[in-house]
Amino acid sequence: MWRYLVGGLAALLLSGAGWLIFLNDKSGDATARAATILPAMTQASAPQADDVPADLPAAPERTREQKRFDRYDKDRNAKITREEYLLSRRKAFAKLDLNRDGQLSFDEWSAKTAKRFADADADRSGALNATEFATTKPKRKSKRPVCACPAASPRDDD
Repeated sequence: MWRYLVGGLAALLLSGAGWLIFLNDKSGDATARAATILPAMTQASAPQADDVPADLPAAPERTREQKRFDRYDKDRNAKITREEYLLSRRKAFAKLDLNRDGQLSFDEWSAKTAKRFADADADRSGALNATEFATTKPKRKSKRPVCACPAASPRDDD
């Protein structure tokens, strides 16, 4: 607790000293001194007309929809064909079609879920008890990042 008091007192002393230095300006008037310094600074930092090119390049502003359109337009002809539009669905279907026969059976469609069930069924009884079922809980992504800071050690604030 005494650290807070000392810190507050030090802050007050420093701000008071700064105020006194500001009021005790040697030239008498701080605004007059600023008026003489400011024009010299602006003239020195102002770019000359010769330094600035006439046409500045600008990056094109692309909207989210334009970016999405470009992702679908694989052959870059400014048109999206039916094949281009369905390509992402075909890839997802191909991942599920395990025997590559072009047909999706229920077993192929549910293969991931069936594997998850088999992994959770620890006693291989064909049924999940409450403990086994708890292992199938979906993993949720946290909206806030988890702090990776080390645990604070107990301190004596007295």
